[in-house]
Order: sequence, then C-alpha cells, then structure tokens
Amino acid sequence: MDEQFWNERYSSRDQLFSGAPNGVLVTEVAGLPPGQALDVGCGEGGDARWLARRGWHVTAVDISRVALERAAGAGNGNPAIAWTHADLTVTPPPAGTFDLVSAQYFPIPHQEHHTAVRGLLAAVAPGGTLLVVGHDPADLSPPHEHGSDPGDYYHPREIAALLGDDWTIVVDETRPRTAPAPEGTRHTRDTVLRARRR
Repeated sequence: MDEQFWNERYSSRDQLFSGAPNGVLVTEVAGLPPGQALDVGCGEGGDARWLARRGWHVTAVDISRVALERAAGAGNGNPAIAWTHADLTVTPPPAGTFDLVSAQYFPIPHQEHHTAVRGLLAAVAPGGTLLVVGHDPADLSPPHEHGSDPGDYYHPREIAALLGDDWTIVVDETRPRTAPAPEGTRHTRDTVLRARRR
C-alpha cells in the first residue's frame, strides 16, 4: 500500500469516499475544545473539513497526491487546513504538537520497533487526544481486499498495548458502524481507541 497504490486507487474513480466525516470522529471529538489536529491519511478531506468547521487548525496528511489535490479542491482554500504530502510510516510528525491525532482506518504496517506508531503517539501534546479507528478484525477474514493481509497492520488494540503510564485510555472497544460500509466491503463493526495523554 505505497504511494503508487493509493494514487491508482483514487484515480480509479471521481470520488472514492463519501466526503462526509467518519462517524467515530464525530462521536468522539464533538465535545473536545478545538486546537491543533493531525488528520492521518486524510484522503479526500472529509474529516479535515469537518474539524476545520468546528474551529480546529488541521494538518491533513496523505501519501497520495491525487487525494490531496482532490481534498484541497473541495476545501475551497480554507486557511485552517494545511494539506500535506508525506508518508507518516517513514517520516514521523513533529513531536508534542497536536491536541488531536486522528487515524481513521489508516493502515500502519507492523514494524519491529513500532517506529511509525511511536511517532504518532509522540505527536500528541500533553493533555491531547489520540483517536485510532480500524475495522473489526472479524470483518477482515479472507479473501483480503486489495491483496493485503490485515494481520500485517496494527489494530487499535495493539496500539493501546503500546501506551505507557502517561496515557489514560478513555475508549477501547468494538462497536457497530454508524454509517454503511464502503461499497464492496463487509465492514459492519469498528474497533475504537481513544486515549488522552496526561
């Protein structure tokens, strides 16, 4: 799932996703005071635009330039959103910077020293929130979508196990999706991790 993969996937249709914010993001973040947010794997920008409308300043990062161009076009030049091309599994975001780090269905490949995950955790400022959402592994049985093995990527509960004493876990659960699954998928439940850095 490299840059070429995602560019080709976004280029395969005029709009890959709905443009609406992810339901878990709306549920978990609506009550938080706005600040600096990192939208990990922002895609076509639905989450970033929703956050910006609620007063957040958003760094919206994606590996796909196709997705970012589409997102920026739909964002109407909103100065509260910085559309950023980067591979966060290789280059970590700045540490201690964000009041919210949101990773919605973002595929982070397993690494021996958990480098990419630790980079995302480090990006959360003191008092900030980490929100990681994935598909329930039970919904990801073979055949695997796009030729990938779900076992090669972190699930929210694995990330929860990496949190140290400076974190408070607020939510660590599996719940029904709030919206229908994307076309052609079988995803009926989400796994949700929300944690606060002390």
